[in-house]
Amino acid sequence: MENSKHEHWNQPQPFEEDNKRLAAGLLAIILGPLGIHKFLLGYTKEGVIWLFLSLISFGALTGLLGLIEGIIYLTKSEDEFYRTYQLGRKPWF
Repeated sequence: MENSKHEHWNQPQPFEEDNKRLAAGLLAIILGPLGIHKFLLGYTKEGVIWLFLSLISFGALTGLLGLIEGIIYLTKSEDEFYRTYQLGRKPWF
């Protein structure tokens, strides 16, 4: 009985606690023009580019792109999002 309690120690740790899919998706949809989702995922250079595009387009372009990117994020599975955007470091959709 004692061994069955500790069997989970040998299994790989789940990535759910590190997965930022929901937060990045919602931030992209709600605050798309600000590019906060890029910074959340660690894409600083892309976040700065996003902010620059937002300034020159008055948020119209990045608002639309944020909506699209947010939907893409949220339609991916947790595992696919994690592998693609957090491990694979794919900065643009």
